[in-house]
Amino acid sequence: MTWLIPVNIDAGAQATFNEFVRDLDVRLTDPATDRVVLAREILAEAMYGRSYAQLVADAPLAALNLDSRNITFEAEYYMATDQERFAQVKPLLWLWKTLDLTPLGQNPVFGIPVRRVLAGHIFRRVGRDFKCWQNVEFSVGYNMEVGDNVVVHRGVLLDDIGGIELHDDASVSDYVNIYSHTHSVLDGPDVTLKKTVIGRGARITYHSTILAGAVVSDDAMLATHALLRDDIPPHGIAMGVPARTSRFKVRPPQDVLVDSRTYPHDAGRKANPQFPQPTPGQTRLPDERDAPITPGSVVTGR
Repeated sequence: MTWLIPVNIDAGAQATFNEFVRDLDVRLTDPATDRVVLAREILAEAMYGRSYAQLVADAPLAALNLDSRNITFEAEYYMATDQERFAQVKPLLWLWKTLDLTPLGQNPVFGIPVRRVLAGHIFRRVGRDFKCWQNVEFSVGYNMEVGDNVVVHRGVLLDDIGGIELHDDASVSDYVNIYSHTHSVLDGPDVTLKKTVIGRGARITYHSTILAGAVVSDDAMLATHALLRDDIPPHGIAMGVPARTSRFKVRPPQDVLVDSRTYPHDAGRKANPQFPQPTPGQTRLPDERDAPITPGSVVTGR
């Protein structure tokens, strides 16, 4: 069930958009398609209204920046990135990201179907009716597992370097951050990858953040501006910084697939060979040693 209503545009425009989307999917399905060339041609037309060859002659700097071989993503600097796999999806991630900056990308009746097609050729898995709004960022893209009827809203960061699962009917609201890697408190280069799981029908609401390895159970909710470090049980509502489950939805009994109490948690994989061992505890609770120093007080050795 949805609260959204259908919105129609000019039939001729809709037919043109539909034809483009079908052609894009056919071309990406063809193993002979050069993804770099395809992406730069689409961007040249969308951004400058001309072919890539014409753009090279007229504005070579602009043209060079449309070719994904001439740009870099942050993930390319990570040891944990599978460079071969990333090379396959990089042109499509660049097309996705850059097209979102154009009027075409900002138009939902065009942008959402195009992103759905691109997701099918970038993600590890994507189900039916994936709806992704504009300006969503991924770290590598190829570690995304997305179920049916999933919605991701504007300005979301999906850091899938360690893997992210979004199960059927999950909803991720505007400006949410979901992470799947952590850094040691004492040694920033000590990085651990952990898959983060969002269960069926779970709702991750505005401006909230989920840290690596958390499991949000089916029908659970993370409140606005909350910071989740652990898990949320089925039907639970977690609030605060750090988030704690403080309420439960009133539901009749129902089957649960993703239950944080039993669902497999990622034990973690080390991303930097210089730090191969599990990261030990590196923090303590504050005590009297951390009391503020006032004028005239005596400081003793520690």
